[in-house]
Amino acid sequence: MLIKLTGGAVYDPASGIDGVKQDIYIQDGRIVNKPIGDFKVDKEYDLNGKVVMSGAIDMHTHIGGGKGNIARTLLPEDHRADPVARTDITRSGCGHAMPSTFVTGYRYAEMGYTAGFEPAVLPINARQAHMEMADIPILDKGGYVLLGSDDYLLRMLTAKKDQKAINDYVAFTMQAAKAIGVKVVNPGGISAFKFNQRKLDLDEQNSHYGVTPRDILRVLATAVKELGVTHPLHVHGCNLGVPGNMNTTLDTIQGIGGLPMHLTHIQFHSYGTEGDFKFSSGAAQIAEAVNKNKNITIDVGQILFGQTVTASGDNMRQHANHKHASPNKWVTMDIECDAGCGVVPFKYRDQNFVNALQWAIGLETFLLVDDPWRIFLTTDHPNGAPFTSYPHLIRLLMDRSFRNDMLATIHPEAQKMTTLASIEREYSLQEIAIMTRAGAARLIGLQDRGGLSAGNWADITVYTDNADRQLMFEKPDYVFKDGELVVVDGKVVYTKWGTTHVVKPDYDSSVEKDLQAYFDRFLTMKLSNFKISDDEITEDGRGRLTVHPLKGTVA
Repeated sequence: MLIKLTGGAVYDPASGIDGVKQDIYIQDGRIVNKPIGDFKVDKEYDLNGKVVMSGAIDMHTHIGGGKGNIARTLLPEDHRADPVARTDITRSGCGHAMPSTFVTGYRYAEMGYTAGFEPAVLPINARQAHMEMADIPILDKGGYVLLGSDDYLLRMLTAKKDQKAINDYVAFTMQAAKAIGVKVVNPGGISAFKFNQRKLDLDEQNSHYGVTPRDILRVLATAVKELGVTHPLHVHGCNLGVPGNMNTTLDTIQGIGGLPMHLTHIQFHSYGTEGDFKFSSGAAQIAEAVNKNKNITIDVGQILFGQTVTASGDNMRQHANHKHASPNKWVTMDIECDAGCGVVPFKYRDQNFVNALQWAIGLETFLLVDDPWRIFLTTDHPNGAPFTSYPHLIRLLMDRSFRNDMLATIHPEAQKMTTLASIEREYSLQEIAIMTRAGAARLIGLQDRGGLSAGNWADITVYTDNADRQLMFEKPDYVFKDGELVVVDGKVVYTKWGTTHVVKPDYDSSVEKDLQAYFDRFLTMKLSNFKISDDEITEDGRGRLTVHPLKGTVA
């Protein structure tokens, strides 16, 4: 079947196309060149006056894993019925801050998103995370495996194992957990919390292992690079949410020695200590460092006002923040020898000084980082806000007048502590397409997504151009997933299933000998059960597995 999308204004940064009116052809799920000679179009869509982009990609969103289920259990009041669900097309579902799996897929698709990546897949719990993500309709999925506080790696560092041995362990774990990247959360800090340390700075030793967070970051960033994994080490740094932590962030950038590194939810790591409240914005200093260090990429983790829930592997910081829980209930837990987790409900308030300044810090960061290819639109769903708030965030970035109107309503002392009103920049449609499409695909290493050139899978979103960018991005006219029409006028009309994106770096199989002995002695899971097979991803008949090449290899 040949489908033609006629006359839309195409924004495809991956191909250098910026608002050019052109036709797109789809056949067998992929974008193809215009056929030569006589040909028959089976279905045509008139897109004159419309904006066409590839399907959006959320490169950091908590959509699979145990912490999400804890959050759902902890907040039954959040799971009100969904009046929009239609049993003829979709399964029923509910939830706002942490919606059910199928609502997650529907709401993302209804905003024009076709892929989402879980940034904290705990190795010991990876099977559950993949099963949960497999139940999310329409979206492609993938995960970054969580290392850096696991007992086995810390033992390796204490024993001063060489880099090759660590590379083998990282590669084994990525394959076992079916991951496309590697994540670090408060490096060494989740472990240190288990030994009654309540804080761990960048050069402070874990009291049990004698290893510093800087040691962990360097060795894992090196492993990711040497293994050829496209996505750089994905770092949730030390001292999240602590006033003055911008200095830790700046030290982290300098201390990585030029290795590729992605700093996630940077807003939560960009705080100074100036002013009467001893809390100030470090966004300008952080943005300057990012602009200068081309090896660094970031996503923002924008907070937006309202009720949400914070769910994180960073049990050290979640325990410290539990006194701010709203409503007043929370969970912090240990998970095997791997890591931990904390779930704390939270309501961000525009008349709370700290919350208001957090809001401004995130927006300052977006607007002060020069290169849209190295900054990404996230709320760290659900930690800063639910992902359904993305259209509102896009309007804040694209409409200075609207942004300043919102600024005028927040806590007056926070208004005095931000330079936001003086920043004139407004994001363009092309820059939004970079941040949410082409740049995200490039960062993660997706070979045939995030663009509209021939050969790419036909993940395509069509919008009606609207000066109110929130309304525009809330309700696409059409969304195609792998060439099939799944959304019309902002509503799901067809449910299908996406693929799971992974990489498979090589490793010396002898690593499993020591791991076997370790598992038998210390863990409740057998090594044979720890490893997820390809068949487990695909055996339900609806999931697929897409293996992406490593750097320096050919697909």
